[in-house]
Amino acid sequence: MAPIVARPVTPHRLRFDFRRRVWTTWALLLAILLGGLYQLGLDFALIRAKLPFMLGLHLSPNGFVQGVALTLLVTAISMVFAVGLAVLTALGRLSRNPVAFALATFYASFFRGTPLLVQVLLIYLALPQFGIILSALTSGVMALSLNYAAYLAETIRAGILSVPRGQREAAMTLGLPPLLIAFKIIAPQAARVIIPPAGAQFVSMLKDSSLVSLMGLWELNFLAQSYGRSTYHYMEMLLTAAFIYWLLSILFELVQHRLEVRFGRAYGAPRR
Repeated sequence: MAPIVARPVTPHRLRFDFRRRVWTTWALLLAILLGGLYQLGLDFALIRAKLPFMLGLHLSPNGFVQGVALTLLVTAISMVFAVGLAVLTALGRLSRNPVAFALATFYASFFRGTPLLVQVLLIYLALPQFGIILSALTSGVMALSLNYAAYLAETIRAGILSVPRGQREAAMTLGLPPLLIAFKIIAPQAARVIIPPAGAQFVSMLKDSSLVSLMGLWELNFLAQSYGRSTYHYMEMLLTAAFIYWLLSILFELVQHRLEVRFGRAYGAPRR
């Protein structure tokens, strides 16, 4: 009888088995969730009728974007401004200049220590008393940017501090200019630490963008509540909005995962 030779399991095979089990579990849980929702007797005809408006495939009566399109617009603009402001705040927190350090810490403390809802209302309602009148969209973007930049600044600061000091010193020894050191040496290594928590904050920003509905903007949450009141089918509209937010969050998480893999290749980041 020939001896039995065990075949080595390749990393590719292990990843395939892992993914197969993950997707099988996801499919089972999703089937249970959908089965439970089906038992609620939801009006799916109403959902199909209102879904194009909630997705932003139609403009609002005043000719502006609405629904998911407006939600993504607010989130995208806020993300850009939040990242820029967070970088400046993080550099201020790391600065040896007492004025820069004081400004950065005061700003971060105020916007982390007060509720986002209060900040939205202050920007939209209080600034006009000083002669500064902003549109609802501008006010919403400003509030989200200022709030999330205060949190993101600490994430960026932690990422910068995670880079060994010897990396910067070695680059300076080679005579590299400071900007090149920052963008080519420090930033790529810090990104590995920054991306996971920053991705979670951007997903949270996506959902917190619903607060702009307080200023009359027809974003996803506003439409869900409006259609719920007008049709007396709150459950259908709110569950539809919840699923749309969930799908958008999954897309954000997939982008985050790709970035994690890209910046973690030198550290053996798992490709799952």
